[in-house]
Amino acid sequence: MPQFRTLDELDPRGLRILLRADLNLPVKDGRITDRTRIERLVPTIKELSEKGGRVVVCSHFDRPKGKVVSEMSLRPMVEALASALGRPVGFAEDCMGLVAESAVAALADGDVLLLENTRFHPGEEANDPAMAAALARLADAYVNDAFSAAHRAHASTEGVAHLVPSYAGRLMQAELEALDAALGNPARPVVAIVGGAKVSTKLDLLGNLSRKVDVLVIGGAMANTFLAAQGHAMGKSLQEAEMHDTALRMLAEAAEAHCEVVLPVDLVVASEFAAHASSRTVGIDSVPEGMMALDVGSETVAMVEQRLRGASTVVWNGPFGAFEIQPFDAATVAVAATVAGLTTSAGLKSIGGGGDTVAALKHAGVVERMTYVSSAGGAFLEWLEGKTLPGVAALTRD
Repeated sequence: MPQFRTLDELDPRGLRILLRADLNLPVKDGRITDRTRIERLVPTIKELSEKGGRVVVCSHFDRPKGKVVSEMSLRPMVEALASALGRPVGFAEDCMGLVAESAVAALADGDVLLLENTRFHPGEEANDPAMAAALARLADAYVNDAFSAAHRAHASTEGVAHLVPSYAGRLMQAELEALDAALGNPARPVVAIVGGAKVSTKLDLLGNLSRKVDVLVIGGAMANTFLAAQGHAMGKSLQEAEMHDTALRMLAEAAEAHCEVVLPVDLVVASEFAAHASSRTVGIDSVPEGMMALDVGSETVAMVEQRLRGASTVVWNGPFGAFEIQPFDAATVAVAATVAGLTTSAGLKSIGGGGDTVAALKHAGVVERMTYVSSAGGAFLEWLEGKTLPGVAALTRD
């Protein structure tokens, strides 16, 4: 893993610390519905504050497209952040210029200030050097704790990191160490579980993983595409006919890389996608013409669990079925329980991440029992795809 400066190398006392956070939280009817990202940010802010740093938090929120949109202000985050920290948090009506500079100048050691939405300026997403310089004027040091935004080369995630001494925050550090344990320098054998709807959205991911892991388990609706490509009739199941050749090529490339690919051997099918719909389990050669696969069956779960019991590391992205509705959450919940149990009892390193994955693991009640569950979405996926993340590269030690 590339070397990064961490907070272990920073004495923040009396310094203005520009902390890039990700406060792009889900909000409904003006209320924050999930505070996970705030909670994971607390250790870094507390450490910097308690050591006497003057913490200046910046973040984007939603997509205002370079304009001031009152509904996309970060002001509502102040109360949530203050509650999580157990201390007051100030607010500046802008993230740069005289308003921000005055607010930062008024800070005392240990104070915490939140700046307004960085995306209210077009220079943010354009990675404008002038905006990066304006942000740098607020700081003696820069700390990036927003791995979830690290796949974007923006002024507050990449540009400013080259202008002042830069460090990885504790959340960023934890993400990088977890991902290195997953794919960079993992304990083997490594099992990757990849689910989701479409092969077409995970081409790079599947290609990269098949070269790096020992066993690749494919679930979700994307497994239907692989099964159909192999000649199995899939009834009304969601699948991508135009991806059949690609799927077969992927299987051949995985075989060349000595990566075992595990596809379902049985499926839970129903005639409609609805909660508690009448369903039954069938073999992959017996999907009725008018029915669709909405989960994998118990024989497939047993195959996956067998591979997991022989593994040292598991990387998980995507559910096995339509976990949002019962009974099509059964396979995801069963495998999640096995992963969590092996993590506790056998030292399995278990790393999960990506939108639906986090929701599925929460549904299964295993998030706290896994080695690490990433709060990042796109950045987690791009890392698994083998791509360089600009916000991470900018922190690399010279």
